[in-house]
Amino acid sequence: MRITGGKVKGTHLKSLPRRSIRPTTSVVRQAIFSFLDNSSANWHRVLDLYAGTGALGIEALSRGAEWVDFVDRRKSCCDIIRGNLQKIGGLQRAHVYCCSVSKALGFLKNSYDIIFVDPPYSDPSAHFLLLNLAESDLVGKDSIILLCHANRFALGSEYDEIHLIRQRHYGDTFVSIYQKEV
Repeated sequence: MRITGGKVKGTHLKSLPRRSIRPTTSVVRQAIFSFLDNSSANWHRVLDLYAGTGALGIEALSRGAEWVDFVDRRKSCCDIIRGNLQKIGGLQRAHVYCCSVSKALGFLKNSYDIIFVDPPYSDPSAHFLLLNLAESDLVGKDSIILLCHANRFALGSEYDEIHLIRQRHYGDTFVSIYQKEV
């Protein structure tokens, strides 16, 4: 898996064996960042939930994000994220939280410009996670939430002030983009 754009474009990222995680493909990452490049999104603070290898957050750092918080519950993933951050010289612009997403939502207090959510496809909790995000301080004015998911669980088009603005699919991966509008 390689970074597809920005300052460290082409850098190979370390990953776990494919059967233990489902990394976001380069095609999907390119589509996500094409959307972000053509939007008015700020890149100051980014949150990468269910980070896995950290590819989405590291791609954001490569493309100019000032700060990225990574959250994954698996120690093996957290170690890989730290190693990948060290490889690109990004340790001073990021923090890795090795805990569950629900726990992180309880203690993270900053609002984020971009929130990546890429849970396991078998996890039916994306709907509830969006509800929790909508009610939290993590989503600020004009925040963008990019949710990668399978189409087997229904998602709403609105969660409080968070509205679905675009949805695309790439093979079995759906990308739903929500934005908070105040």
